[in-house]
This record gives sequence, structure tokens and C-alpha cells, in this order.
Amino acid sequence: MKYDLIVIGSGPGGYIAAIRAAQLGSKVAIIEKYSTLGGTCLNVGCIPSKALLDSSHHYYDAVNHFEEHGISVEKPSFDFGKMVARKANVVETTTGGIKYLMDKNNIEVYEGLGSFEDATHVKITKNDGAEEVIEGTNIIIATGSKPSSLPFITIDKERVITSTEALKLPEVPKHLLVIGGGVIGLELGSVYKRLGAEVTVIEFMPAITPTMDKDVSKELTKVLKKQGMKINTSHGVTSVERNGDEVVVKATNKKGEEVTFTGDYCLVSVGRRPYTEGLALEKAGVKVTERGMVEVNDHLQTNVSNIYAIGDVVRGAMLAHKAEEEGVVVAEYLAGQKPHIDYNLIPGIVYTWPEVAAVGKTEQELKDAGVDYKSGKFSMRALGRSRASGDLDGFVKVLADKNTDEVLGVHMVGARVADLIMEAAVAMEYRASAEDLARICHGHPTYSEAVKEAAKAAWDGQPLNA
Repeated sequence: MKYDLIVIGSGPGGYIAAIRAAQLGSKVAIIEKYSTLGGTCLNVGCIPSKALLDSSHHYYDAVNHFEEHGISVEKPSFDFGKMVARKANVVETTTGGIKYLMDKNNIEVYEGLGSFEDATHVKITKNDGAEEVIEGTNIIIATGSKPSSLPFITIDKERVITSTEALKLPEVPKHLLVIGGGVIGLELGSVYKRLGAEVTVIEFMPAITPTMDKDVSKELTKVLKKQGMKINTSHGVTSVERNGDEVVVKATNKKGEEVTFTGDYCLVSVGRRPYTEGLALEKAGVKVTERGMVEVNDHLQTNVSNIYAIGDVVRGAMLAHKAEEEGVVVAEYLAGQKPHIDYNLIPGIVYTWPEVAAVGKTEQELKDAGVDYKSGKFSMRALGRSRASGDLDGFVKVLADKNTDEVLGVHMVGARVADLIMEAAVAMEYRASAEDLARICHGHPTYSEAVKEAAKAAWDGQPLNA
């Protein structure tokens, strides 16, 4: 079979690229080695983790907040098995939706491991060992990423686990040790903390969420500690050993002292690595970097002119929505259009509670670049909507150019900021000023009023409700 486009990998980047190319008239095939479509995000990442986060959040509210709202219930309890089953149902429904979209857009789906025979031919090795070769005028590599580890850690997938296993544990841990204070570790740590586990985070860097604005990291640390999570920053893990049902983690703190942590499960959450195993890139002549990422130019084109790569397998943030945008960009570029993507405006989100969201430059990045900037900050606690819901933690911070007033970065901690951050992204896409944001009439009472107030604080230093 010959296709205009072959997509290897059906995650958010791959399946969106396939759909967009089909919409633009291409004959498209997509190859997925697993039995379900959707990649890491839909199967063992974004979607299942949010399902567990929502379920655990409902339980946490019932235990801790219902009474203050005048709602009296018998002592709440939970069925962890039902939570996991609900998560599985959400995943099944979502992945089934991707199959529907493939059929709707006449995209041929091949199940099996895709590997290059040469620059235009891809071999599909099926689970039963059967092989088939298809030809593509253009090919997109969208094979995503896998959890990383440390060289001295043995992941046994039982007690020493990655995020994949953490989503399907047979029980709630008594004491979950989390190595890595990034997005995935904090989200999954939050799930089990709400359900009664003791959770200890061990982070090498001086702050959790180390790539985010320092004010955000500081606020999130304060909130998570208030919720009972133990956070140890500036701790370098030196060993992880399992003894039966016990896991012992040793680390060196910033004073150079050895510290020991003991739990019944250890989640290793130290990032992700590009997944290219089995692709036989060398047969097509595709170059990769020293870190294993596929090299691409500004059009996401590899050194082989008809082969492209998107998502976690290339440079940049490993985010589902970034992969989606890149998939659209490649499909439209191949159709002769002139798409664009602004990597500075890809939002970063942490789905703890309160949520964390950011877009644009951090304050430290502006300082390092020598940009003359101004900052405006507004506390969620000052909002009527926050007081009404009881979600008082957090803030919105707007960073703007001191001379032009253009918004350069927005950073948020608070209820529903995962959705709220897009107001900032849209404003920055159109190069809005802080005054522009401050002068837009926002509904009252809403969480979004914090954006208006923070923008006014950045613009003229005079928020109205603070």
C-alpha cells in the first residue's frame, strides 16, 4: 500500500497530525504498536491521572470541607477499586473516541511495531510476528517518550515504580516516596495523599517545579505542606533498595549529610526520555542528538527531507498540547500552507489543588535576559469567588515590559487556573499590554478577576481590590 503520509505513533501528536492531513486531502496511515490508540497521554498519562485526581479530590472535599458548607454525611469512605475502574472506563471511552475519528477521516490504522526499511518504506511487525511493508511519500515520527530513571535504580514495577504503575496500584500506599518534585510526581503524590497515604517528595533541585517561576514554586510548596505532604528539596538520591514490602531511599542533603527515607512504595519521577527504540532510524538515515532526540529544523523536518518528527521525541517541553500543535503544523506545511507555532506561548500546567499554570517568561528568565520589566501580583484570597468556594490559596502574577507594557509572562496558582491560563495565552498571542488586560470587563464573581487585578497591578501599581 502507498500513502501520502504515514504517521508512526498514535499519541496526541500523531493522531492529530493524521486527522489534519486527512482533512486536507491526504491519504493517511497511522501505525500503533499497542492495541489501543492515544499513546501515553490517553492510556497511562494525562487522562487517567486526571481521572484519579478528580476522584481523590471529591473524597478529600467530603472529608475536609463538606462540613463547613453545612453538608453532613457519615464518615466518608472510598472504594479504591471503583476509582481505578472508573479511571479505566474514562480511558476506554477516550481511546475509543480516537478510533472513531480514524474511521471518520478514512485513516488506515495498522497495529504493530513500525520500523524504517528506508526513507519511504515502513515495516509493520505485528504481535503474531507477521510483517507488512507500506510506502509513504512523507512520514511523521510521533513515538513519544518513556519514563526516565537513574542509573542505579532498578524499576521492578511492583514497589519501585514509574508513573505507569502508579496509575494502577492494587492498594493505596501507606507511605509513598516520590523521587522528583516535578509535575508528574506532585500530581500522583497528591492523589495518594488525599486518600490517606503519607507522601514524601525528594527533589534534587532547590525547589519543586524547578522550571517554573520561583513565586509559583514557593506558593505550591507552602500549600502542599499545609495539606500534609513532606517536601525535601536539595536532596540528591544515592540509592534505592527494596527489602520485601519496604523500600529504602538514601539521599544526601544540602549539608552533605546522608538521609534515609523508608516507605512501602517508591515512585521514580525524574522526567521522561524520547522513545525511538525499534524504529531503525539508521536505515532511513535520520539523525538523533546525544540525548536521543530526533533532530529537526524549524519546520519539524529531519535531515531526511520527507521525514518529520513531532512531540516528545523532538526538542522542547514534553507536553501533549505541544505535540498536537506540532502535528497540525507539519500536516499543514505538507499541504503547502504557512502554519506557525509560538513555543513561548505553550502553557505549562500542574493539576494539583490548587492548580498551577504559566505561560511566557518567568521572572528569572527576564532577569537573565536583561529585560526591563515590571510585575503585578494579586492574591486569590481577595476575590469574592474564592471566598464563596473556599479556595483561598494562590495568586496571579503578570509580568510586563517596563517600557511598552506588553505582557511577557503570566503565572498562576489557584482554583481552575488550568483553564484560566488561556486568557493570558490569547492576550499574549495578540501582544496585549497589561493595560489591555486590566481594561477588559471580567464577570463578577469569577476567579478570572484575579487576572484583571494582577494586570492592573503590573500596569499602574493600583489593583482595585487589594
